[in-house]
Amino acid sequence: MTARQAVPGDAAELVRLRAVMLRSFDRGTSWDDDWREPARQTLVKKLSEPEPVLTAFVVDRAGGGLAACAVGTIEQRLGGPGDPAGRMGYVFSVVTDPDERRRGHSRACLTALIAWFRAQGIHRVDLRASSDGEPLYESLGFRRTADPAMRLRLQEG
Repeated sequence: MTARQAVPGDAAELVRLRAVMLRSFDRGTSWDDDWREPARQTLVKKLSEPEPVLTAFVVDRAGGGLAACAVGTIEQRLGGPGDPAGRMGYVFSVVTDPDERRRGHSRACLTALIAWFRAQGIHRVDLRASSDGEPLYESLGFRRTADPAMRLRLQEG
């Protein structure tokens, strides 16, 4: 199986797969689909850039559509010791349709995404791992860090 780099025409399927992933984390929160069209538009724009800083690698589903994806972005931060350029990769939306799991699709997508990061000169890649995904990420060399994540939600005015 081969993962390929996503194109703008894959945006709707990438959003559909993201919804599959988000629903798996749903803990009784309210759910609406208002986010889907803006997300699709963002993907179309970002995947169309001549030198993208956001990309996705996908596995096609036999019969049409996508079976799996891994999305990643390059973030520019301030440099520091051991990372003077301050450029890092971030992986998100790694998901395989439930009926396509256990076939190596996510591994193929992530392996291609990691190769893309490497080709872009990225030396550090972060992600947030679910307990289901952690064994795959560890097998690809990811390790837990000591940095705890925190978040502040700013409410609209």
